[in-house]
Amino acid sequence: MRVLIVDDHTLVRAGLTRLLQTFDGVHVVAEASNAEQALEMALFHVPDLVLMDLSLPGRSGLEALTDIRMRLPHARIVVMSMHDDTAHVRDALDRGAAGFIVKDAAPAELELAMRAAHNGQIFLSPHISAKMLAPLIGRERPTGVAALSPRQKEILRRLGGGQTTKEIAAELGISVKTVETHRARMMEALGCRRANDLLLLAVRHENDLN
Repeated sequence: MRVLIVDDHTLVRAGLTRLLQTFDGVHVVAEASNAEQALEMALFHVPDLVLMDLSLPGRSGLEALTDIRMRLPHARIVVMSMHDDTAHVRDALDRGAAGFIVKDAAPAELELAMRAAHNGQIFLSPHISAKMLAPLIGRERPTGVAALSPRQKEILRRLGGGQTTKEIAAELGISVKTVETHRARMMEALGCRRANDLLLLAVRHENDLN
C-alpha cells in the first residue's frame, strides 16, 4: 500500500512516517504540507491511500480531498483530524473520504482505518461512529398506549366504551378473530394479564385514544 501523508506539521509527518514503516506492506511514498502540494504529490506518485489532515494553511484539507478525488478517483483518502464534530465528518464523507479518525487514535486504530479504506470499506473512529448514531439511537420511542397502532387505539377506545368484540368487528368491517388478535397483542404490549386490566387502561387513557 503506497501512502501519501498530508499534514502541515513536520514532526507529525515524521512520526507518522516512522509509525507506518512498522505496518506490514505499507510504504510512505511522499509527504505534503498544504493542499496544493498534496495534489502535486498525489498526481506525481499516484498513491493507493492518502492520510489527510483537515487543518492546513491556505486551502483546507477538505478542499484538497475534493481535488485529489477529482483527479485520482481510485485513491482512497483517510482523514485525520482533531475536529471530530459530525459536521466535519459528514462533509468529509460527502467529498469521498473513505475514513475519518481522530489524531489521538491508537496506532492499531490507524492501521485498521487504512486497511479498511484500502479494501473499499468506510472506517470511522468508534467515538465518531457513536456521535453519528446518537441522534438515531437516542430518538425517543413511544411507549405504552402511545406505541399502539391507530387500529389498535381505535379498538381499545371502543372496548373502553363498553362495546363487545362482535360490535367492534361489525362497525369496523373486520372479523371477530381480527379484533381478538388485536386485543391479545395489546394485552401483551401493555403488560395486561387479564382482559379487565385492558379495559381499565382503556378508561384511564380515554383522552389519549381520541
